[in-house]
Amino acid sequence: MQLNELETPALILDRARMENNIKRLRERLRPFNVVFRPHVKTCKSADVARCIAEPGTPVTVSTLKEAEYFLQHGWTDILYAVGIAANKFAHIARLMERGARMTVVLDNRETGLALAAFCKERNLNLPVLLEIDTDGHRSGIRPQSDDLLDVASAFDRSRSGSGAWLAGVMTHAGDSYNCEDTDSIVALAEQERSGAVTAAQRLRQAGFDAPVVSVGSTPTAHFARTLDGVTEVRAGVFVFFDLVMTGLDVCKQTDIALSVLCTVIGHQKEKGWVITDAGWMAMSRDRGTAKQRVDQGYGLICDQNGVVMDDMIMQQANQEHGIIIHRHDSKKTPMLPVGTLLRILPNHACSTAAQHGSYKVVAGSQEIEAEWPRFSGW
Repeated sequence: MQLNELETPALILDRARMENNIKRLRERLRPFNVVFRPHVKTCKSADVARCIAEPGTPVTVSTLKEAEYFLQHGWTDILYAVGIAANKFAHIARLMERGARMTVVLDNRETGLALAAFCKERNLNLPVLLEIDTDGHRSGIRPQSDDLLDVASAFDRSRSGSGAWLAGVMTHAGDSYNCEDTDSIVALAEQERSGAVTAAQRLRQAGFDAPVVSVGSTPTAHFARTLDGVTEVRAGVFVFFDLVMTGLDVCKQTDIALSVLCTVIGHQKEKGWVITDAGWMAMSRDRGTAKQRVDQGYGLICDQNGVVMDDMIMQQANQEHGIIIHRHDSKKTPMLPVGTLLRILPNHACSTAAQHGSYKVVAGSQEIEAEWPRFSGW
């Protein structure tokens, strides 16, 4: 099948670009001698995940549905990297009973005490990481906060026997997405590293083993100058990249492996609008580039071959209609013929991919070489 035979909108994955992106990060991390624990929330696909890491190697997930799916496909070393809630304890236990080596994350004493009691009752040996806030981005404990040892005290200092035990710390430098230049990303990567290492050292001084120091975001993974004291790195969107990553200078537009194929279905000539059949249900409502130097609207327009059309963006999005316009002057919008196929590069690969049920896989050509299913939900 060729691209022009597809029903649109459709999610297109350029395998060659994806493989280059994966190779780039793996080669960059190799000198640091750290475990790479990719975040599979971005792809939600075993076919894509096999290109990143073989089954059996460590992965990170953001939902327990992801944990179920990737366990079924052979990945057993799974970090659930969202703060655990008591209503998920039983699900974690079921995953472990089926052979998953789960690790969970929390940042408060209440959950720690409840989890410790649950694991002791169920005779579960469950590693726990304390979430550390190294940049004020969202949840977590500040590295120097008194809360760190207070939360840690919910767990026994010895890891012998069954029960939940304190395996270390994890952090996510999400504020890297707000950096204005690569120097800022470099600085934030060091802030991420040093904060996590400091927290782990405090736990060890208090008598906890805390062997794991887990850090990661796609920007900081690409720009960290040192990872001294870090044991593992996580990243997710690197596999596809997107316009937010381009705006941060983490990648180039030609590195973006994901696009949405759409069809021109009409015009509003007096407004300078080209109408397509890909609205926010195909692209998502993510406007992550709005805060960056260049606002890409709901996505950047390419021709059918994936070549960027200068200054053409999806400016507006209805549920099933996308409005394409020249970013500077609507009078310059080319009235592309009805039936023209276009490809739209996404602001945020994770949220755009989540709108679709499969990837149509190409390798730099018009021929579709495979269709890889993906899933969503909780």
